[in-house]
Amino acid sequence: MSTMNISLPDSLKSFVDKQVSERGYGTSSEYVRALIRKDQDRQHLRGLLLAGVATAPTSPADAAYFESLRGRVHKAAKSVSRG
Repeated sequence: MSTMNISLPDSLKSFVDKQVSERGYGTSSEYVRALIRKDQDRQHLRGLLLAGVATAPTSPADAAYFESLRGRVHKAAKSVSRG
């Protein structure tokens, strides 16, 4: 694992220290790693959403769509249990 040093104003360091103690992190490094992972997840989701927006629309995801989906899943589950 690599090491990275960061400088924080006193107010931010106090905030991090409080989060570490109140939220059960062992160290400030654990807290920062968790924040970075959450940001990575957020950026990944944003990319997926933007990719979805850029695609051509298909049939609407309305009540009929979900009813049809439930029927296909139910039918597939029956054939697997018989198999």
